[in-house]
Amino acid sequence: MKYFYLICCLLTVLSCQTKRAIPKKPSFLIGKWIRINAADSIKTYENWRVDFTGFGLSLKGKDTTFFEQLRILEKNNRLFLEVSGINKTPTIFQFTAQTTTSFVCENLENEFPKKIKYYMDAPLLRAEISDENFQLDFIFEKIK
Repeated sequence: MKYFYLICCLLTVLSCQTKRAIPKKPSFLIGKWIRINAADSIKTYENWRVDFTGFGLSLKGKDTTFFEQLRILEKNNRLFLEVSGINKTPTIFQFTAQTTTSFVCENLENEFPKKIKYYMDAPLLRAEISDENFQLDFIFEKIK
C-alpha cells in the first residue's frame, strides 16, 4: 500500500508538469499594407508573405528612402522577429506577449527601437516602435 501511494504521488507530480505550447505565428500580418499616417510625399509599405517573410519600404517619388527585410522565426518554441538590411547584422526581437490579433517583441540591447508592437484594429494594422523616451506609430491599410 505504501508503494501505491508513492506511485500515485509521483504520477500526480509528473502530470502537473506542462509542456511549453508551440507558439503560432501571427497570420493577421499576411498581406500587402500601405501606411496611411505618413507624410503626403512619402509612401510606406509592408508586405508579409505566408512564410512569414516580408519587407518594409518607403518611397519618396520613385526613390527608395528606406528598406528593411522582415522575418518571423521560431527557435526553441519561441518566436522572434528578425529585421535586416538596416544594420550590418540582423537585429532580433523576442516575442514577449502575443494574442491572436497582436504581439509585442523586445530587444533591450538595441539602440532604437527596443520594443515593437503589432496589433489589428480592424480593418487596420497598427504598429508601434518605441524605447523608454520615444514612440513612432504606424497605421496601415490593406491593399486590395
